[in-house]
Amino acid sequence: EVQLQASGGGLVQTGGSLRLSCSASGFTFTDYSIGWFRQAPGKEREFVASIAWSGGGTAYADSVKGRFAISRDDAKNTLYLQMNDLKPEDTAIYYCATNPRRIGARADYWGQGTLVTVSS
Repeated sequence: EVQLQASGGGLVQTGGSLRLSCSASGFTFTDYSIGWFRQAPGKEREFVASIAWSGGGTAYADSVKGRFAISRDDAKNTLYLQMNDLKPEDTAIYYCATNPRRIGARADYWGQGTLVTVSS
């Protein structure tokens, strides 16, 4: 059974930083691209960042480029999202997911989400 457990969310002030983690199990982690999405209250889910299964090629939404960094530790089956210079508009539930597709904010398997709240 594929399981994705996101953690690391919390309350932070504008300009602060957080590091999200996503622990994966139930599949061969190294075989999959994996990424982060977010959904703010009253808004549609959107793609945030992804990292390829091989070579670690990355992609980011324009809104987070230069502030967020995605990485993976294949030895620990863990995905990370380092978020710096956070803004109130980054407030959302953040989800990790396998085989992320930017268009339509789609993916194959989803974690349960972790809440990030950025206060102004």
